[in-house]
Amino acid sequence: MRSRRRQVPWMHRRSRYLIAAVGILGAINTGYITATKLIGTEAACPTTGCQQVLSGPYAYVFGLPLSLFGLLAYLAITGFALGPLLVNPDTSKQLRHNLENWTWLLLFMGSTAMMVFSAYLMYIMYTQYVVPFGAGGICFFCILSAIFALTLFVLTLMGRDWEDKGQLIFTGVIVAMVTIVGTLGVYAVPGSNGTTTAETAGATGPAITTTSGESEIALAQHLRAIGAKMYSAYWCPHCHSQKQLFGQEAFAYVDYVECTEDGLNSQAALCQEVAPDVEAATGRNFGFPTWEINGRFLVGAQPLNQLADASGYQGPRNFVN
Repeated sequence: MRSRRRQVPWMHRRSRYLIAAVGILGAINTGYITATKLIGTEAACPTTGCQQVLSGPYAYVFGLPLSLFGLLAYLAITGFALGPLLVNPDTSKQLRHNLENWTWLLLFMGSTAMMVFSAYLMYIMYTQYVVPFGAGGICFFCILSAIFALTLFVLTLMGRDWEDKGQLIFTGVIVAMVTIVGTLGVYAVPGSNGTTTAETAGATGPAITTTSGESEIALAQHLRAIGAKMYSAYWCPHCHSQKQLFGQEAFAYVDYVECTEDGLNSQAALCQEVAPDVEAATGRNFGFPTWEINGRFLVGAQPLNQLADASGYQGPRNFVN
């Protein structure tokens, strides 16, 4: 009588390769962002909001780029997926079997944690950036990473025949709870996102370290006199660069509008009202900093001479910064 062997589903035969492929794509995505952070350049973002998200307070953990941790997670997933395949099943059958079981559990736990954490980041992006700034607050790199994380979770579930589904669900719930509690705990710790304790409490950003010359002070006083405003965010690196151009003494005269909800003296509602006007007038997404001078909007950090020209400033221009 002819024996019949159980047909192994195609997905089960190829699942580890598919998981590894997605893991590599995720590593490329997060690796690119990490590289731009480490060398001090900006990612090629299609929207200004993308850069805002990547430079925001949630983009750092313990002073390191969050993307670095994402890169390590994707590399680990790739290693778990391909590791057992390096063991010869004919000569080391038991080792291969054990590695497959252990790594499947690690893949499930890792992909679950990544999916839950990505969902949290999507919530932050939507509430902190998309709601106040519309499409300009979308970070496509972040969405891509979230899609990769979800795909890894689905491929892991479909990649093998899980025998004890009850235990699997229990493990998934525990991992999800630990991930949520850990995430909230990390971001709740002062200084964990790369800011100091004083910055977290007051949300004022890095201190201005440059000094002002007479020209910087005169320009800042002129800008205040004509009602010019600088819409900004305490965590924005370009805004800090703009402050550095003025210097500590001069910037005290600038009418600074804080646009983030947790910023000191936040005027987020005013920023939301202005955002559509900025986009209509400039054809660009509302980004930080944005200057409003004599009814015109200038998006991005501006050289002091440019601000002087736009504001009709007639004083000295021997700017020292």
